[in-house]
Amino acid sequence: MADPIQDRTVEKLLRQQAALAAFGTFSFKESELHKILTEAARICAISLDVPFSKVCRYRAEHDDLLIEAGWGWDTGVVGRVVSRADESSPQGRAYVTGKPTIIRNINTANNLSLPEFYSEHGIVSTVDVLIPAIDGSPYGVLEIDSTEQRHYDEHDINFLTGFANVLAEAVATATRTRALIDALAAKELLAEELHHRVRNNLQIISSMLESYARTTATGDTRDGIQSIVHRVTTLAQIYDSLLGVGLSDRVDLGTYLATLCDSLPKLQADRTHPVQIAFHADPVLMSLDTVASIGMVLAELVTNSYDHAFPGRDGHITVTLVRDSPAHATLVVADDGVGRTLSSGSNRHGMGLVRRLIDHVGGSSEMQRTGGTVWTISLPVVPDRLAA
Repeated sequence: MADPIQDRTVEKLLRQQAALAAFGTFSFKESELHKILTEAARICAISLDVPFSKVCRYRAEHDDLLIEAGWGWDTGVVGRVVSRADESSPQGRAYVTGKPTIIRNINTANNLSLPEFYSEHGIVSTVDVLIPAIDGSPYGVLEIDSTEQRHYDEHDINFLTGFANVLAEAVATATRTRALIDALAAKELLAEELHHRVRNNLQIISSMLESYARTTATGDTRDGIQSIVHRVTTLAQIYDSLLGVGLSDRVDLGTYLATLCDSLPKLQADRTHPVQIAFHADPVLMSLDTVASIGMVLAELVTNSYDHAFPGRDGHITVTLVRDSPAHATLVVADDGVGRTLSSGSNRHGMGLVRRLIDHVGGSSEMQRTGGTVWTISLPVVPDRLAA
């Protein structure tokens, strides 16, 4: 014949194990610490069939325990200090001894110091267990509270202690995640500010050079300065494009070049004959350094096409980025202009800069004349699971 008491015990244990598993799943997915603590309080109260539960955090600077989250309490309880972290209270006793503190009837425990809200809520019995240390000092205590005298067996205490251990890991994980998020946000803010400063300084330099060319320089000197002004302005535009695609150690080259191609025509707004840029790209994740270098290469090639391929006529420039394999990509920059007689090894018209930048990223290039000028640039790609 089945034992009803044993059956109820097994049922309770299975229910508590399921609750512990559910909390573990929840805390793994949730990054906001207050939600994790509140859910912990709720599950403990329901699993042990009590109306109240709370999570208290130890504050070293005050040597006390602050209620961070709770279940069942009136408004205003969460956020209050519950007690000093010493043996004058159930919470403090559990914290300083590291052992579960079970008070079956607080009315007969004359040596305890408890805040008024215990009597206001009719609290009679409490159980406190330590939320142990994962990183640094113990976090605090986990407490359940009942309005009637209760007998808590070893299974209840084991469940609450095990739950506190899981909660400790959840607290440590959420704290680390928040620290990483905050550090990343600060890093991105600093990097963005740095890029803004560089861009603004480039714009100031460009304005100063333009003023000098306009008021002082003459002839070939003026043309040379104007060429430098154009490059400085292009660099400023590159920084704008980098800000547009986001700052991280790996950037989608295709998205970045698309942004750059949209902005480069603005630097040629004074042309009497328009030149259209068509762009197509596969997604290719590359390092920020490589992406910036290829951006400068593209800006140089497109600018040269603007300046030399379309004398007194309209034109088209096509930019294509193809991911040939997990470890290789090809960038093609082509125009339908008059073509050029210089070889791909020439240093004229900024080609020396182009070659150095391509060498810097471990790539290679080839220039052909086919009714215009076509640059084919081979680029190595570091395999990345996110880039596939």
